[in-house]
Amino acid sequence: QVQFVESGGGLVQPGGSLRLSCAASGSIFSMYAMAWYRQAPGNQRQLVARISSSGNTNYADSVKGRFTISRDNAKNTVYLQMNNLKPDDTAVYYCNKAPPYASWGQGTQVTVSS
Repeated sequence: QVQFVESGGGLVQPGGSLRLSCAASGSIFSMYAMAWYRQAPGNQRQLVARISSSGNTNYADSVKGRFTISRDNAKNTVYLQMNNLKPDDTAVYYCNKAPPYASWGQGTQVTVSS
């Protein structure tokens, strides 16, 4: 079973940037579309950005133009570059394939606050 380990979160001021990384186990990583999801307190988990096995990308409207998803199949890693962060971006961020496995990693906390 594939496992995901997210990292790179932290506390940042509005307008700041962070780069999240997700290391995935498994030799068939390159075959799957991958995505970043986030869950804010009291809210359901939502898809933020998706990247296909061939590199095509899609974004939630709320992050379009600010976030960039990318992948390195040689390293079994997917990234999320987040720029111009806003307080509404505060959440725990998770990666998973798209659509997701039932099993999730622990996520990485992103807090945007002055």
